[in-house]
Amino acid sequence: INECATPSKVSCGRFSDCWNTEGSYDCVCSPGYEPVSGAKTFKNESENTCQDMTFSTWIPPPGVHSQTLSRFFDKVQELGRDYKPGLANNIIQSILQALDELLEAPGDLETLPHLQQHCVASHLLDGLEDVLRGLSKNLSNGLLNFSYPAGTELSLEVQKQVDRSVTLRQNQAVMQLDWNQAQKSGDPGFSVVGLVSIPGMGKLLAEAPLVLEPEKQVLLHETHQGLLQDGSPILLSDVISAFLSNNDTQNFSSPVTFTFSHRSVIPRQKVLCVFWEHGQNGCGHWATTGCSTIGTRDTSTICRCTHLSSFAVLMAHYDVQEEDPVLTVITYMGLSFSLLCLLLAALTFLLCKAIQNTSTSLHLQLSLCLFLAHLLFLVAIDQTGHKVLCSIIAGTLHYLYLAAFTWMLLEALYLFLTARNLTVVNYSSINRFMKKLMFPVGYGVPAVTVAISAASRPHLYGTPSRCWLQPEKGFIWGFLGPVCAIFSMNLVLFLVTLWILKNRLSSLNSEVSTLRNTRMLAFKATAQLFILGCTWCLGILQVGPAARVMAYLFTIINSLQGVFIFLVYCLLSQQVREQYGKWSKGIRKLQTESEMHTLSSSAKADTSKPSTVN
Repeated sequence: INECATPSKVSCGRFSDCWNTEGSYDCVCSPGYEPVSGAKTFKNESENTCQDMTFSTWIPPPGVHSQTLSRFFDKVQELGRDYKPGLANNIIQSILQALDELLEAPGDLETLPHLQQHCVASHLLDGLEDVLRGLSKNLSNGLLNFSYPAGTELSLEVQKQVDRSVTLRQNQAVMQLDWNQAQKSGDPGFSVVGLVSIPGMGKLLAEAPLVLEPEKQVLLHETHQGLLQDGSPILLSDVISAFLSNNDTQNFSSPVTFTFSHRSVIPRQKVLCVFWEHGQNGCGHWATTGCSTIGTRDTSTICRCTHLSSFAVLMAHYDVQEEDPVLTVITYMGLSFSLLCLLLAALTFLLCKAIQNTSTSLHLQLSLCLFLAHLLFLVAIDQTGHKVLCSIIAGTLHYLYLAAFTWMLLEALYLFLTARNLTVVNYSSINRFMKKLMFPVGYGVPAVTVAISAASRPHLYGTPSRCWLQPEKGFIWGFLGPVCAIFSMNLVLFLVTLWILKNRLSSLNSEVSTLRNTRMLAFKATAQLFILGCTWCLGILQVGPAARVMAYLFTIINSLQGVFIFLVYCLLSQQVREQYGKWSKGIRKLQTESEMHTLSSSAKADTSKPSTVN
C-alpha cells in the first residue's frame, strides 16, 4: 500500500514531502529546508520542524563607495555562508552586533553627500527587515530581547496564532498590535512579531526630507500657519523598524500603536509621527501617510499607524502666527461686558413676573448657555498644558455652544409658531407643545452630538494652542455641521415668519395693539437671525484677502451677543422697562427709609444725652 498516494491520509505539514517505504512511509523536509530537530525523517505534522535553510541576499547598495560599509557586508556574507537553521539565533545577534558597530563608528560614510547617506540608510533598513524576517522563522517559540552598546535593541516574539494583542517593550519604544495581523492567511504555524530600535541610524538620516500629503499640508497651514521650508525636520526619537512573518503589512484593519520616548520638545515645534518611505531611486524620504499623532508630551509621543515600516518622531519648525493684540483686547472686553449683560438678562427673566412665559423660558436657557460658554472660554481656552483637562474643556465648550445654537433654533421655531397663530390668537397649544419639546431638544440633542464625537475620536479634542476641536479628519465639522444646519433652518423659519407677518400687517386696520405686537415680533425675528445666526457665518468666512476684516467683524459682533440679547429682550420690552422702573422706585424708597431711620436714630440719641449745667 502506498500511504503517500493521492488522496493521502498522511499529513506531513509545511515544507515537507511524503516518501513511501516498504510497508510504511517517512516524512522528509522539502529541498531547501532542514529539520531544526536534527532528525532526518518524521511521521506526522506534529513532529515537523522543517525550516528555510537559505539566507536572504543582502548586498551593498550600488554606486556607494565606502570601505566601512564594504567591511560590514563582508561580515554579513560570511555569516550567510555558514548559515544553518539551528544557528539562526546566533546569526541574528552577530548581524545586529555588526550593524551596531557600523553605526557607532560610520567612518567614511559620514563624508558621503547627504543624499547618498539617505540611500545607504534606506538600503540598510530594507535589508535588515528582510533578513530578520527570514531568520526569525527558524527560532523556537518564545520572547527574545537583545541589546548592544551603541543602543541597538531587538525585541522579538514567536508564537502560534493566539487571539490577543502583543506588546513589545524597549528602552525608548513600545509597540502594540493585534496578534492576528502577524499570521499569514491559511498558515497554522508559528508567527513572528519583531521590533528593532536603531538610534545610530539617525546619523545617516540627518536632513532627510519630509513629504506631506496635500490634506496634511492644508491642516498644518490652518493650525500652525505651515511648516517653515528653510530648515529640515529634526529627528527627535530613535529610528525603529517593525516586521512580521506576514509580508502583507499594509492597510491593517486594526492599527498598530507606537509609544516613543524622546528628547524634550522645543517650543514652536510641530511633532509628527513619520515612517521611512522607500523611493524608486533606492533612497527615500519621511512621510506621514497612514500615521497619526495621538498625543504628545514633553518627552513622549504616541503614534498610530495602519501599516508597518521604519518609524520615528520628527520635530518640524512652524511659523507661529502672532495673535493680534487688538483682537485679544476686543475679545476679552466684549466677552466681559457680554457676561454682565447675560447675567442681568437671566436675572430679569427669572424675577420679572410680568413677562414670564414660554418665550421667556427660551430666552433664559439661551442666556445661561451663552453665559457659561463665554465664562469658560475666558478662563480656560488657553489651558493646553494638561491634555486630559484641555480635552474636557474643549468637549464642554463644544456642548455649551451647540446647546446655545439649539436654543436659538427653538427660539426661531417659537417665533414661527407664534406668527402662524396670530390670526386665531390661540397660544395655549403652542405653549404646551414647546414645554414638552424644549428641554429634551435643547439639552438632549447637543449631548448626543458631543457623545458621538467624543466616542469616535476623543483624541481630537484640544489643539496645540487652544482647548477646542481639531480640524484634522474633518472633526471640526462635529461643530460646524450642526451650526450650518441650524442656521439653514433658522433662515427658512425667518423667511416664512416674515411672509406670514407681511400678510398679517396688510390685513390690520385699527387693531393698534395687535399691530404693535406684530411689528415687535418681526423686529425680534430679524434680530434673531442676525445676532444669533449670521455672526457665526463670519467665522467660516475668515479666508482669503478679507480674512482680517472678517476676523474683526466676527470678534466684535460675537463677543457682544449678550449685549444684543439684553438690549432686544429686556431694554426694548415695555413691560421690562416698567418693571425696572418699579424696582428703581423700590430701591430709592428703601434708601430713603434707611436714611430717615438713620436720622431718627441720631436725633433720639442726641435727646437722650444729659445736659451740662454750668
